[in-house]
Amino acid sequence: MPRPTKRRRAQDEHRAIEHSSEFRFYEELNDFLVPKRRQRSFEHRFTGNPSVKDAIEALGVPHTEIDVILVNGHSVDFSERLRGSERVAVYPTFERLDVAPLTRLRPEPLRVTRFVLDVHLGTLARYLRLIGFDTLWRNDYDDATIIRVAHDERRIILTRDRGILRNGRVTHAYWLRSTDPAEQLEEVMRALDLRRRLRPYSRCLECNGLIEPIGRDVARRSVPPRVLERQRDFTRCAVCGRVYWAGSHQRGLDAVVARARSTARTRPPRKKPLGN
Repeated sequence: MPRPTKRRRAQDEHRAIEHSSEFRFYEELNDFLVPKRRQRSFEHRFTGNPSVKDAIEALGVPHTEIDVILVNGHSVDFSERLRGSERVAVYPTFERLDVAPLTRLRPEPLRVTRFVLDVHLGTLARYLRLIGFDTLWRNDYDDATIIRVAHDERRIILTRDRGILRNGRVTHAYWLRSTDPAEQLEEVMRALDLRRRLRPYSRCLECNGLIEPIGRDVARRSVPPRVLERQRDFTRCAVCGRVYWAGSHQRGLDAVVARARSTARTRPPRKKPLGN
């Protein structure tokens, strides 16, 4: 068996050297960590000189959730290389703080707020359409399709799948903590600060198309005679033609809208100042 060359031995020795740095994650980024590492500083061991992005994602935190990284108190981007003994502080978005002097790692917010959701979020998709947001969802979307649609149409990905957030093409995304659709709607409202963008009853719950008022003479062709006798106001989807009126389901829909509006008026608590 041939003996390894001197250069190969040096490379192997370099790779085997283990370093460590101290990490601290703030606010909701702790949701991605194992319990023993949440809300505290901890040592992270590694070999070689990984980028700070690779080290953070190795700990389970997707890059799409991160806005600011401080290494030894200095703001850095994802390409910063770790050599060992650094103190790394990692922060989520800072909508309510002035962080202009720092290197912000999240892209600028999209000018138009619109979404694409993973296959597990069908009810949330209906709720978002109900309050007026352009929301794409299908039960046969795979990860590749979601990423492509988000990239090509500049949409925000909403998902319960952490894996999709680690894809390098993903720029705007949010990982939902809750599994309850009503709580998920509140999460999205707060996390993305949507309080000024609600347009209830402006989109079709089924196909996402815009809806528009129609007269009773037009509705007559699509609704039962009993409904026509009792109702005066009708709307219709401009895409799929579905006709809407205030039926027995209206109270439930109004409750979802009221909850969204109430959440929108409740501002999240001010985040803590930067620091290690």
